[in-house]
Amino acid sequence: MSQARFERVRRALGEFGLDALLLSTGADLPWLTGYTAMPLERLTMLVLPTDGDPTLVVPRLEAPRVVSQPDLFELRPWEETEDPVAVVADLVGARRSLAISDRAWAGPLLELQASLPDAKWQRASIVTGPLRAVKDADEIIALRNASAAADRVATALVQGEIDLIGRTEAEVSREISDRLLEEGHQRVNFAIVGSGPNAASPHHDASSRVIGRGESVVCDFGGVLDGYCSDITRTVFTGEPPSEFRDLYTVLERAQAEAVGAACAGIPCEDVDAIARRIITDAGYGPNFVHRTGHGIGLEEHEDPYIVAGNCDRLRVGNAFSIEPGIYVEGKWGARIEDIVIVNEYGPESLNNVDHILYWVA
Repeated sequence: MSQARFERVRRALGEFGLDALLLSTGADLPWLTGYTAMPLERLTMLVLPTDGDPTLVVPRLEAPRVVSQPDLFELRPWEETEDPVAVVADLVGARRSLAISDRAWAGPLLELQASLPDAKWQRASIVTGPLRAVKDADEIIALRNASAAADRVATALVQGEIDLIGRTEAEVSREISDRLLEEGHQRVNFAIVGSGPNAASPHHDASSRVIGRGESVVCDFGGVLDGYCSDITRTVFTGEPPSEFRDLYTVLERAQAEAVGAACAGIPCEDVDAIARRIITDAGYGPNFVHRTGHGIGLEEHEDPYIVAGNCDRLRVGNAFSIEPGIYVEGKWGARIEDIVIVNEYGPESLNNVDHILYWVA
């Protein structure tokens, strides 16, 4: 972590007319301090005033987990018999224009609101979201490493090294998860496996359904490697695909490729979504594309920027996000292709390099 991030946050606080930033659970805290709060009922909160020194309030028993960085923040452990909300309120002092973590627990927030009844509250993400969305060189390296590890698992999938036919979705999901861990991920966030009619459910929970022949199988998986997330989706077919599915997949492949190619600095996020959506709609599958084209990725699997209609923000060099259009035919089959993309000064760079052609396994 660096003083530069703290200074960027302070400048943004000033631009929004905010007096202090309060960070608790969620990714903003480790992005700024390097410390990840455990999701406990005990309050952890960084108090970062616009006009003063930051203080990290932590339970006494958690203090040994914090790497001391006195040049960045003071550590304030609280005892079991203390009221941590009172400690935070005291650090806030007379400041009344406050931003708090989007993912802060409701209990402490309500108690803080009661302790500071005249305060005005904003979501911290109005400050931190745009800053975190522009990745620095080290973050991009971490995302490349995570994506490369996920690619190795996806390669095994499309080349038939992971058996599908005759196994349950849950069994395949467990194997994908195990392979992610073997490739260096410290945690698996999800391993979606949807087969046959289940492939038409974008976030299907891998079930006891046995995968048969003549089905599409959508596999969407990712995890965390050295703090940063991977996320990739590939669709395979069990047996030779019928012409109807080949046609659907050809449309999807074109939509995904053209959206990736358009993802350059300066283009509005919604325009990238529109490119993929127009191709799918013109082919007659518009109602079958039911989600946004992509989401930002970094410390969290979903973060700014979002590639969706209505988001007029323009892509910037350093943005990292998924491009993942899908076509879903209820009760029959589905398909999705997903890559993580970085915007650099020369254009879009796909971090996932597993081929997009329609693979089928015997």
